[in-house]
Amino acid sequence: MLVPYVVLCLFSIVMVYSASGDYIHMQMGLSTTAYMWKQMVFVAVGFVLCGLTFMLKLKLLRKPGLLGGGMLVTIGLLVYLLIKGKVNPSSAINGASSWIPVGPINIQPSEIAKLLLVLYLAHMFTRRERDLNPGSLMGSAKVLRAPLLMVMVILALVLLQPDTGGAAILMTIIFVMVFASGLRWQMGLGFIALGFGVLGGGYYLLITRMHGFLATHYQGRRLLAVLHPFAMQRVEGKQLVNSMYAINHGGLFGVGLGNGTIKLGYLPEPYTDFILSVITEELGILGGIIVVGMIFFIVWRTMLVGIRARSTYKALLMYGIATMLFVQTTFNVGGVVGVLPITGVTLPFISYGGSSLLILSVAIGIVLNVSATEKRDRLAGVTASGQLDVR
Repeated sequence: MLVPYVVLCLFSIVMVYSASGDYIHMQMGLSTTAYMWKQMVFVAVGFVLCGLTFMLKLKLLRKPGLLGGGMLVTIGLLVYLLIKGKVNPSSAINGASSWIPVGPINIQPSEIAKLLLVLYLAHMFTRRERDLNPGSLMGSAKVLRAPLLMVMVILALVLLQPDTGGAAILMTIIFVMVFASGLRWQMGLGFIALGFGVLGGGYYLLITRMHGFLATHYQGRRLLAVLHPFAMQRVEGKQLVNSMYAINHGGLFGVGLGNGTIKLGYLPEPYTDFILSVITEELGILGGIIVVGMIFFIVWRTMLVGIRARSTYKALLMYGIATMLFVQTTFNVGGVVGVLPITGVTLPFISYGGSSLLILSVAIGIVLNVSATEKRDRLAGVTASGQLDVR
């Protein structure tokens, strides 16, 4: 798992340079290597954070003060973004107020919220593991009420930015970790039915009652652009149509690294959400498949670590991190090829930016930490039957 992580991070430096060089020089008057150097710094810091997390004792991540404080700080940052968006609407980027500028970098609290949510739910569900099967839905709801209330507050604040991609990832993490925590299958089916009911009702409202919203609001127009990209190719459909052209232009093997044209002003910020379009144009569909395949390999290995884990806490951590990676990758790839709405979700480990890369590096450090601990315990002949094994 460490090898694909390192390879993807180093590859991101190359692709950020290729995707951003000409664009930032033409559009912003910056040096063609400006973002490449920033990405190198992000990668270097990410490696350090990954190493520190790998050496960290996991029990430190379970301290109530740290988790509770982290949740409150994250809620505070999200509230600040909400107020900022209302007071200064011009600060919104692509229809959403999701970033806090701190010196030369922008912090995205929703990225912090993803990993913090995994840590918080894993801790809370493990503490209340024995109470999650009381035999009734109301009993489980009572047990889950407090942790899920705080989680729902974060989810609502992210959705109000509006960051629909981030909210969808958070919602998926919640569902997966709730099911993995020990709920009886009957209760799980109840939650699934409730989820489908909400989604079905929302879909009905969007299609039959909210065409005016779809036609006049940025997020709504993005959804319409997926359904009718070529009819809207001069407005919201422009990104998707140009992405399709880039993939078609690259073919199976690509036009060569650095030789792509889609990055020359045809895509806004091609080094972020649509960096996969640049990759497939220059390195071909085969190159894109290899990159996405390496990310899904990390997801698969993380799931395996969770399946083999001897404690509920470690298993829930792995399932949450795997879900975060899987859904983020799926949303990005789906948006680039036109099967899902464009949500502004970045491609893990590859897209330019610090918030996502640093948080994912910490997540990989946690996975490597759990994997190493489990291997060491198995070699030592330690059995985890009837006990919670957390370093």
